[in-house]
Amino acid sequence: MGFWLFKSEPDTWGWPDQVARGAAGEEWHGVRNYQARNNMRAMQVGDLGYFYHSNIGKEIVGIVEVCRESQPDSTSDDPRWDCVCIRAVQPLLRPVTLETCKVQPGLEKMVLINNARLSVQPVTADEWRIICNLGGLS
Repeated sequence: MGFWLFKSEPDTWGWPDQVARGAAGEEWHGVRNYQARNNMRAMQVGDLGYFYHSNIGKEIVGIVEVCRESQPDSTSDDPRWDCVCIRAVQPLLRPVTLETCKVQPGLEKMVLINNARLSVQPVTADEWRIICNLGGLS
C-alpha cells in the first residue's frame, strides 16, 4: 500500500467538499505538473492519502483513499494529463499543521517540508505513522 498527500486550497475544494462526494469520491483533476501526475500514475486503488489544506490553514485535515487508478483528466483535452479518483475516509481528530511537521522529529525529509509546491506527493510509512499519531489516530 502506498501513502500520499493531496494538497488543495480549501476555498476552492476543501475537506467538507471531499466528504460531501461520499463513496463515489471525486476526480483529483486539474493537476498540471509532471511530477504530481507521475505520482498519481503510481497510485493503486486502496492507497491512502492525507488531505492537506494549502494556502489557507496549511494543515493536514483528513485521510482519503484512492478509489480509481489514474485515467485521463476529464478537464483536459491534452492526453498528457491524468488523475485518480479519491474518497474521504475520515477526518483527523486534530489537524496537523505545516509548522508542527517542520519541527517534528522524523519528518525532516518529508516532501511537504522540502518541496512545498508539489500538489500530489508521496509520504513514507514512517511519516504516515507519525502524522496519524499527531492527528489523534492510532
